[in-house]
Amino acid sequence: MSNKPSQSESDAILASPDPPGDEAATSPTRIFSRSVRDPVSTEVRAYDFKRPERVSKDQMRSLQTLHEGFARNFGASLSGFLRTIVEVRLATCEQMTYSEFISALPNPTSFNLLHAEGLEGQMCLEVSPLIIYPIIDRLLGGTSHDLFIPQRPMTLIESRLISNITNRGLAALSEAWASVRQLSFSVAATESNPQLVQIVPPNEVVVVLGFELKITNRAGTMNLCIPYNVIEPVIESLSSQSWFAASRNQRSKAVEETIGKSLKEAGLVVTGILARTTITLSDVLRMQPGDIIVTEKPATEPVVVCVEGEPKFHAHLGQHKSARALRITSPVMADDQANR
Repeated sequence: MSNKPSQSESDAILASPDPPGDEAATSPTRIFSRSVRDPVSTEVRAYDFKRPERVSKDQMRSLQTLHEGFARNFGASLSGFLRTIVEVRLATCEQMTYSEFISALPNPTSFNLLHAEGLEGQMCLEVSPLIIYPIIDRLLGGTSHDLFIPQRPMTLIESRLISNITNRGLAALSEAWASVRQLSFSVAATESNPQLVQIVPPNEVVVVLGFELKITNRAGTMNLCIPYNVIEPVIESLSSQSWFAASRNQRSKAVEETIGKSLKEAGLVVTGILARTTITLSDVLRMQPGDIIVTEKPATEPVVVCVEGEPKFHAHLGQHKSARALRITSPVMADDQANR
């Protein structure tokens, strides 16, 4: 007999919704775990062993929050230094390999190797030429309009000018990391070609924080690369609970003295209220020079001294060196509402 199927058998095989031999492809997914899990509600994601995520999501969120504060402080510092509004915003925070980070950078660029006192290894701070040359033009008195961005390494003078910006960025970075550990950042070396610098093996995991800088009509990027082996000694301190607890409990004496000194030099408006009364709007409209306003407060009672509108002291009205003066007699108590 012939093994060739008939036409009716061939049509039945082609019309079958489940072709023979595909039982394994259509079998339901099973999850093997110590606890029973529902295959429908459980999220299953592919894991790339070439790019292991060594920093947890909780620690990544802490790093993101920490460097958002750095971006605000750095933007305020640049705005005061350049005498114009500079916006610095954290755009990305992700993990990747060092080779992926290097391959995505332009050449030439401003590539700075950073050393953090107290940590092993080096970090990288890359600033795009699209924002470097407008800043240099601003420092030299230009307006950045119709500015040509040269495709060449920076000269010695340009590097010296941009170092003022880098130093302010490192100061803001040290201030941001103070909530985790007191670190002092410094520039160890500067390079224009990032392909020539290899601080860690190409497959090493790094945390890359991307920033956007905007100044007048120009914008550019800045990238901070932190290898995992550099922050490994402090990685446990970056968990949200321990980091926020440390930031709440840490009270620097120098910061308190600085804030207190600034508050002492702040100007306040001090007024003396002789008396209060109530009149109608029609009386105000008919008021003429020489009219007398009568109050219920005797002239012998003390004057209320207000600081920024809040009653603080009782005083007597007098004269000092041909000028009206108030002599403080007593503070206003919390329950004293009569003179408010």
